[in-house]
This record gives sequence, structure tokens and C-alpha cells, in this order.
Amino acid sequence: MKMEIEEVSSYEALPLLSLNHVSLLCRSVWDSVRFYEDILGFVLIKRPSSFNFNGAWLYNYGIGIHLIENPSIEEYETVNELRPINPKDNHISFQCTDVGLVIKRLQDMGMRYVTAIVEDEGAKVEQVFFHDPDGYMVELCNCENIPVIPISSCAFKPRGQSFKKAPTSCGFMENVMMESLSMDMLNFSF
Repeated sequence: MKMEIEEVSSYEALPLLSLNHVSLLCRSVWDSVRFYEDILGFVLIKRPSSFNFNGAWLYNYGIGIHLIENPSIEEYETVNELRPINPKDNHISFQCTDVGLVIKRLQDMGMRYVTAIVEDEGAKVEQVFFHDPDGYMVELCNCENIPVIPISSCAFKPRGQSFKKAPTSCGFMENVMMESLSMDMLNFSF
């Protein structure tokens, strides 16, 4: 299902089509290639021959992962012990159809992971988080279970007021953002 987001900005949208790739620094290109092939099902593809540095390109699911080898990456990290898996940390997320199968694969490979469940109005999203060989957080989830609702479609419900029935399916943070926007609009000086 393709969804169009209505423009609410005074600027014209850039002619963007989609996310093309994510570029990641890694200690060992081949360790990372094996991870993204074996765990996530990416395929190694040809990269331009004009590059004068070690790296690899992978592709699948309509997105590329560009790996750039930087063996000195450890110089920037002061802690060499295992990082905690924190779902609130920076991460890249992939949508999947069977989170249980993902968890089984991670268990079979002896990988550490953390699971979480997000619920909203009866919809449930299962998430599994884990690290790649360089400590980058990866999430796999069935996020399509919660619809994407543009914030502009949420009715504003000022805090402190109550309605017998909520006017929309938007939550607390959406209302806080709409309240902040409304107050900013009221504070314009002419």
C-alpha cells in the first residue's frame, strides 16, 4: 500500500524517490559482509572500480548497504566490552514477516538479542534488536501492523480538557506536538 503524505510546509518537497543506501564504517569488510549476507539475506553487488579504499556494496529489499573498511575504528572507542543492546539507541530497522523465525535464526547462530513489543489501539508490533560485528544496532520488526498516520491528520486536544470520546487515534505525544505548534502559531508577532 503506497501512502502519500500531504505537504504542510511552505517549501516545495525535494524530488526524492526513496532511501537508496546506508553507509557503515566497519573494522573488517568481510566479517560485515558475512553478517549482512547470512543474517539479513543481503547480496554482494559490484561497486565502482574507481574507489581507492576497501569496502563492499550489498543490496536487497530495495535498499543498499555500503560498507567502508576502517581498521582504526577501535581508536575512537574506549570500551571494548560488549555494548548493551538498547532499543532506544541509533539503529537501522528492517520490516519482516516473521519475527519468530528471525529470533530462531539468531538463537541458532548464538547471537545476543533483545525483544520488545509495541502496542497501539489493539495493534501489536514485535521487535528484535541485535548488533552487527561493529556494534551497529539492527532492528527487525513487523512494523506494518501500526499504520503511518501523518501528525497533521491528528485533531488537537489541549491538555487539561477532556472529551467523552477521543476525536482521533493520535496519542499523547502527537497532542503535545500539536499543542506546541498551536502555541507557536499564536505567538507570532505581526
